[in-house]
Amino acid sequence: MKKQWLSTLLVIAGLSSVGMTTSAQAKTSYYTNNPGIIRVKKTVAYYKDAAKKHHVATVHKGHYAKISKVVTVKGHAPVLKTNTGKYVTANKACVAKTKGYQNPKKYYQVNYKQIKPYGKVGYTVKRGYEGIKTWRIMRRLGTANGYNKYNSATYYAVKNFQRKHHLKATGNVNEKTWVKLGFSKSSWKSIDSYVAPLGAHAWNGRSAHIEAMIKQAYKYKGNPYLVGSSSKPFYGTDCSGLVMQSLYAGGINTKPISAIHHAYPGNEWNSRNLWASKKFQHVAYSHKKRGDLVFYYQPGTHTIWHVAIYLGKGKVIESWPPRIMVQPIRNGQRSNVAGIARVFH
Repeated sequence: MKKQWLSTLLVIAGLSSVGMTTSAQAKTSYYTNNPGIIRVKKTVAYYKDAAKKHHVATVHKGHYAKISKVVTVKGHAPVLKTNTGKYVTANKACVAKTKGYQNPKKYYQVNYKQIKPYGKVGYTVKRGYEGIKTWRIMRRLGTANGYNKYNSATYYAVKNFQRKHHLKATGNVNEKTWVKLGFSKSSWKSIDSYVAPLGAHAWNGRSAHIEAMIKQAYKYKGNPYLVGSSSKPFYGTDCSGLVMQSLYAGGINTKPISAIHHAYPGNEWNSRNLWASKKFQHVAYSHKKRGDLVFYYQPGTHTIWHVAIYLGKGKVIESWPPRIMVQPIRNGQRSNVAGIARVFH
């Protein structure tokens, strides 16, 4: 009887328990503070205006957006203004606050701060080293033979050069010898330290990260194949060097596999180290998608010797002698696909 009397009073006052619950739910079911970045939970509309009268686009589950502010127009539910100037619902059932696009924890995490080079910037070049510094030294001393590996001929040529120029005759190229050879002091470190700039933000989804990776790879297109090289696009690169810089652009740091170490003896086969990494998901060849890595094995030995980036429609972008180019996924030079590794999820 007492409960019934209380309900009657609430109804008279227009404050029924049902009404109170609905009102409270209404306040909590919409974002009233800027969530920063949102991920769409189900298909929603984008509008040109906060009153949602002018529909401009439809976005689907998994879409990300950066929010500039929460807007409430009188008589309408709150909406979120995106950094592109479009408006989307602030309903928490439709959009969720997030730190941004990210891979599952067991895979390589996506970085949103510029990746720093891993390894010693300004390393001394010695016998067995490869890469751009070696390539330039060999060309300067006339020992270039089409394969930029610091060989014995280069070692003795460097030693003779050092004696002639009153430098310590080590046969190794340090910064002093590098400058005396006629190269700029700044290039001694800039060649090593180059890391492709990030091409996607936390509020961009999977496809944007894939495109950032592929866009970086295309910057190298047409430039020469150089063993052990992974630096600025105009120099050229080799297969795994191309992939590493492309991964950097997408926000993926493969540390301890790095662009700097790529010039160290034996690291021209970083395709093998990438293939062995447990931080990529290996998928069936039939399930390959744009942005996946395609690994190849050498006929006979069955060891990994090449990696390329899948573009879709049976094409890859790769560094294969003599240059970086777009090719069919299988061709007369390399057709033995070992498997497919997925970078972004």
